[in-house]
Amino acid sequence: MPIWADPNLPELAGSIRSGAVVAAVRNGTTGMPYGEGAVAPFRSGEWLFSHNGRVPGWPDSMVKLAEQLPTADLLGLDASVDSALVFALIRHRMAGHTDPEDAVVSVVQDVEAAAPGSRLNLLLTNGTHLIATTWTHSLHVHRTDKSITVASEPFGAETGWTEVPDRTLLVATATTLQLTPMEGPA
Repeated sequence: MPIWADPNLPELAGSIRSGAVVAAVRNGTTGMPYGEGAVAPFRSGEWLFSHNGRVPGWPDSMVKLAEQLPTADLLGLDASVDSALVFALIRHRMAGHTDPEDAVVSVVQDVEAAAPGSRLNLLLTNGTHLIATTWTHSLHVHRTDKSITVASEPFGAETGWTEVPDRTLLVATATTLQLTPMEGPA
């Protein structure tokens, strides 16, 4: 049952208390397997990752990028889906001492170069630091004195949502927000 049709959602959502919550919905992207391991959020250590969008030509378009990963990383993917590979690429770059923001931006650029027309709303958080991108897909932010909410589409009765410009890197904490334009592939 999709989460938006689950009658338990309002009660469950009202009981969640956390410094950071990642809620992800990916509704049957063509060519992607189903199952719990195939859907976000993906987790590795302190990091949670989500991808809203698609990589055209999957999996063939990503072969050259996948070759950058150690075999153990490829064999350890949660599922054979574009999102899991994108997260593996980000983790691999972070393990090589690239800061998270640069890792995310460079992966977006490389995926776009490998698969032009990719839709890459990515979200990466460790619970205090949030990194998100919008790349040919909508992204919105809602800011209060105590929190920042990032979503592909505005939700709820709250007003004050702001659309994030396309091809933007968003970096946030509970009280800070920075938007930086991203360049296309080199």
